[in-house]
Amino acid sequence: MKKHNFFFETIPSSIIVLMPAFLISGPFFSDLGVSIVAIIFLINLKKNNLVKYYNNNYFKFFFIFCIILILSSLLSNNILLSLKNSLFYFRFGIFSLCFWYLLEKNILLIKYVFYSILICFSSLIIDGYIQYIYGKNLFGYELYNEFRVSSFFGSELILGSYLSRFFPILFGLFIFLDRSKRSKSMLFLLTIIFILTEGLIFLSGERLALFFMNLSAIFIIVMLKEYKKYRFWTYVSSLFLIIIMLNIFPNTKERIIDQTINDFTRDTKTHLNIFSKPHTDMYTSAYRIFLDNKFFGVGPRQFRNTCDKYVVSEYSCETHPHNTYIELLSEAGIFAFIIVASVFILISYFSIKHIIFKFLKNKKDIFNDFEVCLLSAIVISLWPFSPSGSFFNNWMSIVYYFPLGMFLWQRAENKKSTEN
Repeated sequence: MKKHNFFFETIPSSIIVLMPAFLISGPFFSDLGVSIVAIIFLINLKKNNLVKYYNNNYFKFFFIFCIILILSSLLSNNILLSLKNSLFYFRFGIFSLCFWYLLEKNILLIKYVFYSILICFSSLIIDGYIQYIYGKNLFGYELYNEFRVSSFFGSELILGSYLSRFFPILFGLFIFLDRSKRSKSMLFLLTIIFILTEGLIFLSGERLALFFMNLSAIFIIVMLKEYKKYRFWTYVSSLFLIIIMLNIFPNTKERIIDQTINDFTRDTKTHLNIFSKPHTDMYTSAYRIFLDNKFFGVGPRQFRNTCDKYVVSEYSCETHPHNTYIELLSEAGIFAFIIVASVFILISYFSIKHIIFKFLKNKKDIFNDFEVCLLSAIVISLWPFSPSGSFFNNWMSIVYYFPLGMFLWQRAENKKSTEN
């Protein structure tokens, strides 16, 4: 093997294949992996003049977004602290570009990524149910608060988030690989994994993850051309499992159903809360910060250092406002907000157009089924009408950008085939 291929292709490909496992291990290996991939691809861009990967609308808007984040940090009261999150934010976008490049060089990478995610899911499902049944997982991690499953994530309650965000990608990769084979055994395995995943997310007690899992399922059912009946009945089966679990596991039901209702109505007599009283007060504080810092916000990850001046109640100050768009407004300003919101609006527009075209026989679908699944993973990351993790959290950023590289590659391939 040539040294050129080993450095520019084999090393980053191996990191990308291992990324789903790195994300389970914690933030260190995943962030290190993204940084290495980005550095290698930047060297590759310069050495081999790979113009098309940066001469496109995606990269141009992403570059503008990064500049806005850096300006926001430079104008903040904690320049160095804020720059830690904005100065090298570009590595996530470059990671996506490298993924696109590597897929063009070796389409087998799709297969390796599929089996990597499949192994991760199988491991988490087996370990998660063992933890719930026996009180400890294979590594000795106990149930959180005696009833919430976290598996290999330990005290980090992100098992449900990981599963809900990666399942659409897993299913999309299966669709891509199964286009001609029609493997019934693999389809049956994915059916079992989907149902068990839905149940495990329920047992994790992560309400947002359960919502995202169902949102992506509905998005895919509506948009999908093939496998539609399979997806529908699988989804119905998983909902049936959830209903059974609601009656069998009262502690989890109390968190998923009762606490959610209580959060909407707690500490208020005249109106409903936005998700909960703490969320409402955080959003109010963040909005007040935005009003005083409209153009560039107070700097990425600086809500925590600013909110004490805009206190509404004891709930006002957290590490971030717990909503992507409110966080962008308060920490990065109106321009960053417009860019991210525009992406979501465009996806929504073309998704609606895709659904309409499905019912018109003379119209070609806008997205293929593989793209639909990848889009669903992107949609739940950009969904504006729910609480969310911090937009600038490294772990979350990797999850956001992971499906994007595959989507960019597939769109480029579609364009190439149309031109030919």
